[in-house]
Amino acid sequence: MADETLSKSERLCGATAVAEVFEHGKGVTAGCLRCKYLVHEGSEEPSRIVVSVPKRNFKRAVRRNLLKRRIRESYRRQKSLLGPGVDVLFIYTLKEVLPYEAIYADMTAVLNAIAHASCS
Repeated sequence: MADETLSKSERLCGATAVAEVFEHGKGVTAGCLRCKYLVHEGSEEPSRIVVSVPKRNFKRAVRRNLLKRRIRESYRRQKSLLGPGVDVLFIYTLKEVLPYEAIYADMTAVLNAIAHASCS
């Protein structure tokens, strides 16, 4: 399905855009994911994301890339929970690699929290 893709327009690019989310965004934590998000009221642009896995916790790029793929995939499958116009920064906080199912469950909790907070 076309709505289950993660296109270039749905990726948060640029240092200034990421810094704005990091500085002015609100935070949510669930399990292995810490999240900063910034809601743009009235925007019909698609929600944009960026994923970060700290090099401090995972020295090998293979592990970091594995976790980033799992986080992006769990977001892609559930992005309908999130409305348009939200910029989100996901940070993986644990020091061990969790299986995909655990990351998926934490992503569900984070997206529900963001959706609930942005509606209120």
